[in-house]
Amino acid sequence: MITAAQLRAARVLLGIDQRRLAELSGLSVPTIQRMEASETMVRGNVDSLVKLIAALEGAGIEMIDEGAVSNSQGRGVRLKIKPGSTKNPVDARSGNKASGGARART
Repeated sequence: MITAAQLRAARVLLGIDQRRLAELSGLSVPTIQRMEASETMVRGNVDSLVKLIAALEGAGIEMIDEGAVSNSQGRGVRLKIKPGSTKNPVDARSGNKASGGARART
């Protein structure tokens, strides 16, 4: 599974917009927009999710599941959550939803 936050972060790390990700994955721009607008886990049919993840991996993104170890080399980012916490650290400090606030242009 991939979260909407992971999807947005992966796209930003690649320096591509939603249109380019749609081209790479063979999906439509509205589909990418819906996926990125999800509250938590990206929702979509299995074929679309497989295409999306394959496109990101082909472009150099390694998806890291919670608790998983990365065996690849290269730089990356990972959201650090305190043990026992279910909240995003930013949410816990600000009281805001992760999906709210300013958004990066696409």
